[in-house]
Amino acid sequence: MTAPVDPLSPLLALADVQDAVVEARDAADAAMRHRALRRQGGAVAAEVSLRSAVASAALAGYAHEREQVRAGVVTDPVVQGCLRVAAALPSLVETWPKAPRQVLARLHVLAARGSVAPELLGHPVDGFASPRLDALSALVTGGTSAPPLVLAAVVHGELLALAPFAGAPGVVARAAARLTLMSSGFDPRGLIAPEVGHLAREPEYVGAAGAFATGTPDGVRSWLRHCAAAVSLAAADLTEVAEQTWTAPQS
Repeated sequence: MTAPVDPLSPLLALADVQDAVVEARDAADAAMRHRALRRQGGAVAAEVSLRSAVASAALAGYAHEREQVRAGVVTDPVVQGCLRVAAALPSLVETWPKAPRQVLARLHVLAARGSVAPELLGHPVDGFASPRLDALSALVTGGTSAPPLVLAAVVHGELLALAPFAGAPGVVARAAARLTLMSSGFDPRGLIAPEVGHLAREPEYVGAAGAFATGTPDGVRSWLRHCAAAVSLAAADLTEVAEQTWTAPQS
């Protein structure tokens, strides 16, 4: 019997993709070895969660100063949705690779509450029935052995392109990508916030996402390289947070 072909395996053969993925993985691993994470890991994770939410909201067109969000004075429903999503991710890690459609519906409820009509929460837009979403769910539930970062990028890009839910679909897409990194073991503690990297290179993010949606090899390559760069930037941001949080043990 012929073994099934991994649908994502050809992506690693695209020019520079393998190197970019390895570089991002190395950057993330190095950041997650920071000494602060042994003593102040909870504080670091909380700060990363905040930065993730603020960046995702900004990418959705709702930019606010991080300190204002931290202070609780920003009541914008999209920002509040991003905060709810970021806080919920650890509780969804185990379910994501088993029931991704269920988790996507939950993410939409969290993200879009207060932004769209209640009857739309957790449900795809009218008429949406996409074999691509079924295929994506199959990948998440074990249909590929591609590196986690590649799978996360494909999850992110496909959900941006498909936009199955009403109201800021990018928030759901970015959360699903982050869940993929967490559930795969790439970032089990949720310390890498790719949203920060996407925001730092926002024009590239928008352009590469559009290129991915074309389905051409060059478009997919552009997106994968951007996502790898975003993870590397997120790793640098994690190091910055860890340095700011670090307090030397008392002698």
